[in-house]
Amino acid sequence: DTITVTTMSSSAPPVLPVANVPPPPPIGSTVAATGSDAPANSPAVRVLLNNLSESLRHGLALRRPWTELVDRSAFSKPESFSEATLRVRKNYSYFRVNYYAIVAGILAVSLLTNPFSLILLVGLLASWTFLYLFRPSDRPLVILGRTYTDFETLAILSGLTLIVVFLTSVGSVLVSALMLGVAVVCIHGAFRAPEDLFLDDQDNSQATGFLSFLRTPVAAAVPSVTGRV
Repeated sequence: DTITVTTMSSSAPPVLPVANVPPPPPIGSTVAATGSDAPANSPAVRVLLNNLSESLRHGLALRRPWTELVDRSAFSKPESFSEATLRVRKNYSYFRVNYYAIVAGILAVSLLTNPFSLILLVGLLASWTFLYLFRPSDRPLVILGRTYTDFETLAILSGLTLIVVFLTSVGSVLVSALMLGVAVVCIHGAFRAPEDLFLDDQDNSQATGFLSFLRTPVAAAVPSVTGRV
């Protein structure tokens, strides 16, 4: 008789790799971008921040010495309303950046002295920024299991803006601060005699104003970004 011996291989079969698939988000959570798709890391946001930084740096470089702004020997009473208007126009053309800084400072002080309005305004700006402006157009907004279109998102944010601005203290604080800032600028411009100012170099600064970054087409600079900026 022939005895057949069957040998078993001692080596175990290879283990197949198992991919770790993250669990789906809960139904009540919103869809958020991660990784390189996060709004804070998107190219559009970086381009906007770069343009903002460059414009801010350029605007601060155009500011006039504060000693000229507060030179007491240059103040005099205007002889007529037309002269006061002409003074305001000339002084605004020369002290434009300084006037912006004064208005921004008054606005900042008004918001800091009203923390509730500051919190509402920051929340409103954050909602616009992350839910609409810098959210990729191919990623819908999902809240509580419901998907919102771009039109519905825009309508909700617009309604929220109207509620925050007109039904809370945010609107009154902003309007009061802006009116106070404009009044301070007009009073200074009317009583500051501009005869000692050199206004020949103002034509070159008109095209690149302090807020010129608002006219920069960020989307054209980054054509591959699918966001709205």
